[in-house]
Amino acid sequence: MNLRAALTERFVRAFDAAGVEDAAPLLRPAGRPEFGDYQANGAMAAAKRAGRNPRGLAEAVVAALQADGVDAVAERVEVAGPGFVNITLSPTFVAASLGAAGVERTQRPERIVVDYSSPNLAKEMHVGHLRSTIIGDAMARILEALGHQVIRQNHVGDWGTQFGMLLAHLADVGGGEGAGTDAAKLEDLEAFYAAARQRFDADAEFAGRARQMVVALQGGEAAARAHWQRFIELSLSHCRATYERLGVTLSDADLEPESRYNEDLPKVVADLSGLITVSEGAKCIFLDGFDVPMMVQKRDGGYLYATTDLASVRHRLQRYGATRICYFTDARQALHFKQLFAAVRLAGFVPPECSLEHLPFGTVMGADGRPFRTRDGGQVKLTALLDEAVQRASRVVGEKSPHLPPEEAAEVARVVGIGAVKYADLMRHRASDYVFDWDAMLSFDGNTAPYLQYAYARINSLFRRGGVESDAFSGKAPSIETGAERQLGVALLRFQETLEAAAAEALPHYLCGYLFGLAGAFSRFYETCPVLDAPAPVRESRLALCAITGETLRTGLGLLGIETAERM
Repeated sequence: MNLRAALTERFVRAFDAAGVEDAAPLLRPAGRPEFGDYQANGAMAAAKRAGRNPRGLAEAVVAALQADGVDAVAERVEVAGPGFVNITLSPTFVAASLGAAGVERTQRPERIVVDYSSPNLAKEMHVGHLRSTIIGDAMARILEALGHQVIRQNHVGDWGTQFGMLLAHLADVGGGEGAGTDAAKLEDLEAFYAAARQRFDADAEFAGRARQMVVALQGGEAAARAHWQRFIELSLSHCRATYERLGVTLSDADLEPESRYNEDLPKVVADLSGLITVSEGAKCIFLDGFDVPMMVQKRDGGYLYATTDLASVRHRLQRYGATRICYFTDARQALHFKQLFAAVRLAGFVPPECSLEHLPFGTVMGADGRPFRTRDGGQVKLTALLDEAVQRASRVVGEKSPHLPPEEAAEVARVVGIGAVKYADLMRHRASDYVFDWDAMLSFDGNTAPYLQYAYARINSLFRRGGVESDAFSGKAPSIETGAERQLGVALLRFQETLEAAAAEALPHYLCGYLFGLAGAFSRFYETCPVLDAPAPVRESRLALCAITGETLRTGLGLLGIETAERM
């Protein structure tokens, strides 16, 4: 149940009954316990608009709430200050609602395309792909859990000049029919790309052959396509291995390579003819509000990234009937997407009801305040980053839990290391930059994955020590007697509203903040409320609270793409 939404509906009715229509209740969780569980701040603005006294309007709203049966939900509704309305939920309502806890599926499912990861297949995945991959995957999981139909799209770069450069280099160093030779030469894709790039920049003859290779590739020349396909397959194998280690839900079925649109690009340009102006031989769309035009075809007849994106938007509407398209990319692409969305709207490629959203993210920074790189200034490969994460986690787990058998310790280290890297990214607003800090992300204190994973493991240990299974308490409503129980119960009831807010705004850090707060509420409950040593009825009730908390932590972390361990 989305408790906040349900209470907001009650407030809207109460404002109507108090004589103010179309009021915004501005309901939010209370900032301090003395203000109750939720606080509505809308009376001041509504009173100003209606020319009424704010506190008097708030009192009329409270009276209307009581007449509407709010007593079934709240034990106390009161006016505070100049017109705030504070609501304290009833323990009976909290307990009954917890018995029906779980993720509710939306009554209005959408078809949502989530465009994320999108590595350049000319190189191995590096730290620059981390944010798109894990933020996009977390949002795809959250949207699916809420009942939306999610279409994952991995718009990989597999076309253009860089591939002509790579194929020309491959032909020179061993691009014959033997696939084994290619595999040996391409084992380190980053080094192979660097060598090809150096030759392209320094050798005019090589650069000319590389451009001719692009023409052959785009023209469908059989040998060029065969070499390109072998290169792409090997490159994709690196991506698959990285996705598997990260626990990302992308598969080959989600691939949407740039090359898919090669044959569609002339038609896209033709369909845009009414909007195109030829400028210095190039075909451009001049859009109101932009200082620079959007080029869709170069003077030499070549197509651009923008042309491919125009084709992909139309494809996503025609094939999937998307009602929402979400792009998780670097913030530096903001201008591109603003122009893209304006162009597809102007061209009529997208109906007004389809939401087009560029959801940018910031940069992963090093301790020096610059983009995170290796000591020699190169890109940090994701495989190397994940290796180091697991190695560092292994040392931490060994210090914290020396009792674990070696195989179990290794598995816990994997779960903790990978989870720490993902959570350190997801816990922040995606638009912000952040500093990559191993010590902070692997800490068992504070807002980190290890802290939350340990909270889950600690709950499991309760059931092991008590000799009972947590599943035995599934669906059972606890009783709420103490303040700590009530605080934990209210925190649990906010799970649904948190997920819906994260889905609506594409901000997974809402879920991270929620889980951290929930773990804190559980810790306070655990410190003040004996569980296994409590009398039988109380023991059962508190074990039910523990079971719901553990399941919520496990589910919430899972929606972020983070695994848990049964013990740590």
